[in-house]
Amino acid sequence: MSTTDIYETLGIKPIINAGGHMTILGGSVLSPEVREAMESANTAYTRMDDVFDGAGKAIADMLGTEGGLVTSGCYAALVQGAAGILAGNDPERIRQLPDTTGMRDEFLIQKPTRYRYDRSVTVPGGKLVEVGDKDSCTPQQLRDAIGPQTAGILYFAAGERFPNTVSLPDAIEIAHAAGLPVLVDAAAEIYPLERMRRVATSGADLVCFGGKYLGSGNSTGILCGNGEYVSKARLNGFTGFETGNNSIGRGYKVDRQEVIGTTIALRHWLNTDHEQRLQLQSERIAQIADGLAGIPDVSARNMWEQDGEGPWMRLDVSWDEKTKGRTAAEVSEALQNGSPAIFCRSETGSLHLAVHTLGEGETEIVLRRLREELA
Repeated sequence: MSTTDIYETLGIKPIINAGGHMTILGGSVLSPEVREAMESANTAYTRMDDVFDGAGKAIADMLGTEGGLVTSGCYAALVQGAAGILAGNDPERIRQLPDTTGMRDEFLIQKPTRYRYDRSVTVPGGKLVEVGDKDSCTPQQLRDAIGPQTAGILYFAAGERFPNTVSLPDAIEIAHAAGLPVLVDAAAEIYPLERMRRVATSGADLVCFGGKYLGSGNSTGILCGNGEYVSKARLNGFTGFETGNNSIGRGYKVDRQEVIGTTIALRHWLNTDHEQRLQLQSERIAQIADGLAGIPDVSARNMWEQDGEGPWMRLDVSWDEKTKGRTAAEVSEALQNGSPAIFCRSETGSLHLAVHTLGEGETEIVLRRLREELA
């Protein structure tokens, strides 16, 4: 049965994904290598702790870290990482979370780098403490913010590109000088590969990646870093609960197929010909941009130069909304409500299209629908 058929039997409308690896669209399409690995893992039972041991060692070896752990998403990696920092390997404290009475429970975060997912550390009972103001944070401010209740520093890796903020190496140096760990959200910091490995081996105690960006399941993530802290995070996971410690991570369960699939997805990503991968994206963007070239008042450009060294190329399609008489939001909605349905991101005066999540033949469909809506 085809993908379209299985959706239609359940009354579900398939979508052409020009939005990228978005959680609300199901994350990613599993590569043949990942599917094969998951199907193989599905043929036999084994102890989950053994699966975590084997996969964790493989992940650590590939990334150059002491420890590795597959989690049920990057958010879960942050939750378990924070829990490991708060409770350590103390069984009583693990059971006590999210009640942090008697524990250091504050995580420092630079105010200019606040982001939606930083609330993850509050799930096991952590409290976020902003440092600096909305425009800047200095090393001295971060240093001065450390107090008797500080448990660690939460670092948003993508925020390292923000001006007037503390770099990851400086944050690690400040934290370690005070005997504190650093927890890094590096969800999509997977390319260039040098960037991924540099963050993983930065000296941060725990680093979290999103599995969907690597071609693994939407519900997977990777936690890596200091072996002791990875072990503490693992104690706060679902296998820890099953062995009697009532850990807060019982709800963050992954199956053996996902653990194996994520490990193979990482291997495949690290061995991929990324120049060829980006060349295909460039060709798809050029095809759409060239097809829109004759439409009055509409411009299209590859956002690669603006995005810099990110993992994926995107196409910006923009126009003057007053001149055109249609807003980007209206065009985006029309694309989603059309047949076939097409999802892309929008902001005032422009659509942002990701092409790496388009399937065979879908580039032409996206171009045709754009021409219909914008001509």
